Amino acid sequence: MRNPDTLRFAKTHEWIDSDGTVGISQHAQEAITDVVFVEVPKPGKAAQQGQSCAAVESVKAAFDIYAPVNGTVSAGNAAVSQNPALVNKDPYGDGWLFKLDISDKAQLNQLMTHSQYQDFLKTNPH
Repeated sequence: MRNPDTLRFAKTHEWIDSDGTVGISQHAQEAITDVVFVEVPKPGKAAQQGQSCAAVESVKAAFDIYAPVNGTVSAGNAAVSQNPALVNKDPYGDGWLFKLDISDKAQLNQLMTHSQYQDFLKTNPH
């Protein structure tokens, strides 16, 4: 499991590690509840910051997952496609969604730290 303090977070509740691994936050998986389907992007797909890149479906609804930075998808997590509950069980570990080859590392600095994200959630709980 990754330490959330080492991750960067988008206002749309995705996290990204410095190695380009992307997932959804603990807060997001709790709001989504029971994940029943995950569609991860295929390697080679271009990802634009803020654009839909993957999808997660729960018993409630379907949710787009947005690229937190620009890059090219280098891997999709086949394990979450086969076992979507991993997103709920381990959102910062085995429940990651895809990996990006980040094209502009400076974009990471535009994202929130875990502490900033926690403050953001206090005023934007959804």
